[in-house]
Amino acid sequence: MPFNLLKKYPELLEIGHLMEPDRNRLLKWVFERDIENNQNFRFKGKVIRPIKGEEPAMQLLFRHLTTEEMEEENENGKLFKRRIFEIHRSQRLHWVKYHIDENLKKNIEIFSTEERINGKKKYRTYIYDLTQKYVIVLEPHRSGMDYYLLSAYYLNRCYGVKKMKKKVMNKLDELL
Repeated sequence: MPFNLLKKYPELLEIGHLMEPDRNRLLKWVFERDIENNQNFRFKGKVIRPIKGEEPAMQLLFRHLTTEEMEEENENGKLFKRRIFEIHRSQRLHWVKYHIDENLKKNIEIFSTEERINGKKKYRTYIYDLTQKYVIVLEPHRSGMDYYLLSAYYLNRCYGVKKMKKKVMNKLDELL
């Protein structure tokens, strides 16, 4: 497991062979090192905060960075959502800090958009690594002083790159 702690972008964490407890321990260590205990976790000088929800904020953020939401059907035929482990996000967990620190100088799009989410107008700021097809999603705090880190993921779905190209085409004139 220690060799994984030395991985750098664009290397992937080698976690496919690990049992769930070991995998979770490694991912949690990387998360704590790069995000939770990082006093300088800022983007463009703005503090990055975890999203708030029904569970502790850092725990919720960790889940968003290592799992994806899936819709399933229960025995009564009713649809429900739950989060399941997502290897592509998890293998790239250490990339979040790399991109937030703006270490990538080319083949990157950093932009903000206005979007309709659940019928409400929301603003999002994206860090989009074109070469690696990797996206970090931030939400500017309404004060304009901070960001919320919503998620980060690999565009491994057939519609992912097309969707991001559309967002880039509709980007705002200024970065929020």
